[in-house]
Amino acid sequence: MSVDADLRASIDAVRALAEPLRWEIVERLAEEELCVCHLVDELGVAQPLVSHHLKVLRAAGIVESERFRQWTYYRLVPAAIAGIGRDLTGMAKQARAARRNRRPCC
Repeated sequence: MSVDADLRASIDAVRALAEPLRWEIVERLAEEELCVCHLVDELGVAQPLVSHHLKVLRAAGIVESERFRQWTYYRLVPAAIAGIGRDLTGMAKQARAARRNRRPCC
């Protein structure tokens, strides 16, 4: 089965967000841009673990980074979050419409 690029991006993003610590990182980045040291302090986890999760979120296109002096700040990519929201909202609408649409059994 072939999966188009947009669907693949949505699947990768949902997989990345399914990990609870990544979800917490995304929640914090929704409020402000943060560097790894902020996330380490707020989440109470080791720096390598935070860096690993940020790498996964960047690869999924959910987070982007920018150098500021000697620090790297991370922020959400609003279009990525909005795209996931649109996909899930579309499925919810489709499910409501298909609520009584049953395929006959064999």
